[in-house]
Amino acid sequence: MNLDIKLHKKDLPDEIKFSDKIAIDCEFTGLNVERDRLCLIQISSGNNDAHIIQLDKDNYNAPNLKKILTNNKIGKLFHYARADLLFIKKYLEVNVENINCTKIMSKIARSYSDKHGLKDLIKEFIGIDISKQLQTSYFGGNLSDKQLKYCAQDVLYLHKIFAGLKDILEREKRLDLYERTIKFINTRVELDFASFKDDVWSH
Repeated sequence: MNLDIKLHKKDLPDEIKFSDKIAIDCEFTGLNVERDRLCLIQISSGNNDAHIIQLDKDNYNAPNLKKILTNNKIGKLFHYARADLLFIKKYLEVNVENINCTKIMSKIARSYSDKHGLKDLIKEFIGIDISKQLQTSYFGGNLSDKQLKYCAQDVLYLHKIFAGLKDILEREKRLDLYERTIKFINTRVELDFASFKDDVWSH
């Protein structure tokens, strides 16, 4: 597979345009939004491409990127949107519009499995066994070619995974349940932002 991977500093260039659906992923220095920072945002149109934006840690001024994230005419595919949206909300100070999450889709569609990680979904729907070895590497400085390829693989396959999961949801008559569930995602992020980490529905 010939991959088109481009690294952009601080923001997307003005000339880059996307169609109606993009895949998005983020890299952080850790998972604690109060301590750790947002380093990268990766975007793919689904055509073996990945635009990797290395954000400016001092001001996070990325107007072109923010415009795309808040455009409700562009669908955004995430895997585990909850974490990515939380960091985007804190550091870019925007609410992302028109969201789908393949982890939530998988949990509702694939009740035959308890494995809903991206690695598992890529193996099932794409037939590739990817390595997640670089998941815990440092993304806050200069990036190696291996890190760039790792970041790219997190968005390259989401369009096909989304299509496969949607097919299962339709066949099992669970698509409406998923669509009603995903509408709650920004509220779940608001709860995280307000430090309500536990399940508020539990007894």
